[in-house]
Amino acid sequence: MFQRVHALPVVVSAIAVFVIGALWYSPALFGKQWVKAHGYTEEKIQQMRAGASRAYAVSFVCYLVMAVAMSILIGRIGVTVLQGGVKLGALIGAGFVAMSALTANMFSEKPLSTWLIDAGYQIVYLMVMGAILSVWR
Repeated sequence: MFQRVHALPVVVSAIAVFVIGALWYSPALFGKQWVKAHGYTEEKIQQMRAGASRAYAVSFVCYLVMAVAMSILIGRIGVTVLQGGVKLGALIGAGFVAMSALTANMFSEKPLSTWLIDAGYQIVYLMVMGAILSVWR
C-alpha cells in the first residue's frame, strides 16, 4: 500500500498547507474575522502564541499523515492529472472534513463563522494537496 507514496511530494504538500494557513489566517485575509468570531482578547492571542510551537508541530505531523493517506488514495484510484487531484481534494474536504467539523461546531459554543473560515481553509489546502500529489508521482 505504501509503495506508491513518495516522501518529497508528501513533505512539500505538508509545507504547502502551512503556507496556505499562514496566508489564510493572516490579518489580510481571515485572521481578524477568526479572532473576532472566537471572541479572543489580545491577552489570549499572546497566550496562544506562547504555546504555538507544540500546536504547529502536531499540525505538521497531521498534515504529513493526511498527505500520505491522500497519496495512497490517489495511487489506488489512479488519479494522474491536476484536475483530478483538485477534485479529489475538494470531495474529501467538503464531503468529509468540513462535515465532521460542522458536526463538532454544532455541539460547541463557537459561532458558525468560525466553521466557515476553518472549513474553507481545509477545503482549499486539500485541493492543493491533491493537486501536488496527483501530478508529482
